[in-house]
Amino acid sequence: MRKFWIVFSHTYLSRVKTKGYIISSAIFLLIICGVFYIPDIIERFTGESEEPVVAVIDETENQQLYEALSSGAEDYQPMLFDGNEDEAKQAVENEEYEGLLVLNQSEQNLPQAVFYGMQLTNSTSDDMEAQLQQIKVAQAASQAGVDEAAMQDIYAPVSFERQSLDEEAKTEEELAGSYGLVYILVFALYISVITYGMMIATDITNEKSSRVMEILISSSSPVSQMFAKILAIGMMGLTQLALIAVAVYVMVQIRGQELSGGFFDFIGIANASPVTLTFALIFFILGYFLYAIICAGLGSVVSRMEDVQQLVSPIIFLVMGAFFLAMYGLNAPDSTIIVVASYIPFFTPMIMFLRIGMLGVPSWEIALSIAILIATILLISWISAKVYRGGVLMYGKGGSFNQLKEALKLSGNIKNKSK
Repeated sequence: MRKFWIVFSHTYLSRVKTKGYIISSAIFLLIICGVFYIPDIIERFTGESEEPVVAVIDETENQQLYEALSSGAEDYQPMLFDGNEDEAKQAVENEEYEGLLVLNQSEQNLPQAVFYGMQLTNSTSDDMEAQLQQIKVAQAASQAGVDEAAMQDIYAPVSFERQSLDEEAKTEEELAGSYGLVYILVFALYISVITYGMMIATDITNEKSSRVMEILISSSSPVSQMFAKILAIGMMGLTQLALIAVAVYVMVQIRGQELSGGFFDFIGIANASPVTLTFALIFFILGYFLYAIICAGLGSVVSRMEDVQQLVSPIIFLVMGAFFLAMYGLNAPDSTIIVVASYIPFFTPMIMFLRIGMLGVPSWEIALSIAILIATILLISWISAKVYRGGVLMYGKGGSFNQLKEALKLSGNIKNKSK
């Protein structure tokens, strides 16, 4: 056990002190700060500190459309232009106005307009179009003899209440919280598996290529080394995630004080139950170990860094498949493909947790999926340990799955000789 902790501490400390780890952590923190300060950054570079001003030429009687626009404008400022269209267009080209809006009436005395801007994609024109649509509806209703009270009844939202007959079904508040939590866990697991799984494989391969592995083998058992590295790199990842969580929390406290629910309400998991949070931790840990153990076994059979990507790429594609399936499942958590995939061990960490977060899943289904996942991890641990025992002694050109057979054969020979 002492040798296990020596390898664990050496791997962890050597990794967290590297420039790549420090720089990547700093970049993550800068990105988080940037996200919270994006509005200020955009405003500083664009200089758009005030609402955009739009020149308006109203050709209707008594300029009634301009008055209606002015009274309801929120995200822009309409300004009546004293001049002809050509002068107004020139003013827009000179960037004196955001755009030009020419108002008139159709033969049915309903509003119509033409917007002139430097670009067709303009959010201000969309706002003005939506407001004119409301004015048109009101005027058309008035011409048809429909009073204002009747119009309010027509556009009032329908009373529609959802009630579940399943006692285990999530409430709307729980669904809102679980949706954010499920998305965060699925995305975090996806990034962690790809990043740290590849890191485990490359770390083992790097030690083989530098012949450090020969020294480590003589001081501790290969299996002990494998699990020490898996735990150390997992702890390194948790350290980085903890830094990110602290940074997000600090930014929310600084920039998100107007949010009544605080930090957890900001990220959408304020109403997540303790049971859901517990399952989030369980499936995150089990999912990491499942893929990390596979990557450790694969990394042990190659001795060149360029061969690692080739051997590990099928596992990455498998993780990507689970991720995209989970993204689909967010909108259809009760579909047949999601239910079936939740029992497939390589998909279980993401898909079963998605079902737990979005649906009321029976306890026996959860227990069965976890039992299958743990059994798979134990089986893969046994196979990876055998592969690792023989793989760390193999050198030369690799990168094919035939290397796994050779590693297993060599591992068996080593075990027989030890007897």
